[in-house]
Amino acid sequence: MTTYSNHGIDISAPEILNISINGFWLLIATEELFVPFQKFPWFLNATVKQICNLQWPTQDHLYWPDLDIDLSLESIRNPDAFPLVSNSKK
Repeated sequence: MTTYSNHGIDISAPEILNISINGFWLLIATEELFVPFQKFPWFLNATVKQICNLQWPTQDHLYWPDLDIDLSLESIRNPDAFPLVSNSKK
């Protein structure tokens, strides 16, 4: 597993754990998060390869370069607090 150093803290690369018809699970450090397609519709028609190509450029953001999707971790943890992000369609 690749590790990155960010401000003196070693962090593991993010990992997609499972993809289902409802969304996907990802692992960020020791935290598992579910990304439901209903709240994040940009991923609905994405390929497995596109979803799995995930970067963690900063401690509070994730980036999917193949899809040009940039999300804050807080928007994944609490999508209802970000209605303009989680309800808009690409």
